Amino acid sequence: MTYDGFPPFISAQLHYLINHFAHPVRVEQAWSGSKYSNTLDRFTLLIPYCLDTIKWDVIYNAEFPHAPPDIIFGPEDEDFHPFYNESGGEGDSRDQYMSYQRKRVGEVDDDRLKFEICTMLSREGIEMHMSSGVEKPEEVKFAVPLMDMNINKMVVGCPWRHPQKISLQVIYPVNRKYVSAPSAPHLKLMSTPALKSLFSVDDVKLPPWLDGMCMAEYLPHLEETLERQVSEAVSLIEVRRRFIEALAPLFGRPIETDSVGIFVYAFFL
Repeated sequence: MTYDGFPPFISAQLHYLINHFAHPVRVEQAWSGSKYSNTLDRFTLLIPYCLDTIKWDVIYNAEFPHAPPDIIFGPEDEDFHPFYNESGGEGDSRDQYMSYQRKRVGEVDDDRLKFEICTMLSREGIEMHMSSGVEKPEEVKFAVPLMDMNINKMVVGCPWRHPQKISLQVIYPVNRKYVSAPSAPHLKLMSTPALKSLFSVDDVKLPPWLDGMCMAEYLPHLEETLERQVSEAVSLIEVRRRFIEALAPLFGRPIETDSVGIFVYAFFL
């Protein structure tokens, strides 16, 4: 991918970020900071976080392209200072942002949320996000990785370069003290896009959320169901492969199939 309109050094920096960041980052828009030049030197990044995206504006100066850029965070993140952690040392900006959001969520005056956080902290890789604003209600969003399974290793001849994951997005409305019956969270299963060729989470019926339930009770049953369904989907790959191989004596070769056995390319002799 080329970034026409950017100075070469800024273009190289952007190219490296897009192609080497651990998570897929996209450029939403790019523009020039000068009234007298069309040279692009600033852009908006869409950064994956909490199974959603956050927007950060990156501001370079085309006249001094080697100078570090300024970064403008979203309106809800005015207190986020990523360059130094609490101990005074430098830190990774994504880790800093996760810590910042976890601190914000922990300060919410909602007993149920505090309990949920305590019961889920033992899980690795959980992301949290506090959302608030004048025109929308306060809510806390969790991204919970599911299943301790290496799906890539389960698929023979795995075509995927990156680990395939399934996660649960949980959105809690922030409840005030006078609310006697907290509403159920909004739940949504999400997966890495490539996994849909093997197993579509859109077809999974989520277990019901019962009154008084917490995530520590909900997740084990959900994970058990998903593990069984993913294993069944993997086993069907081998069934499809055996069926495709059985076609060769009847129709001749070559017969080709993709790595997960969904598409067949046959050239009959």
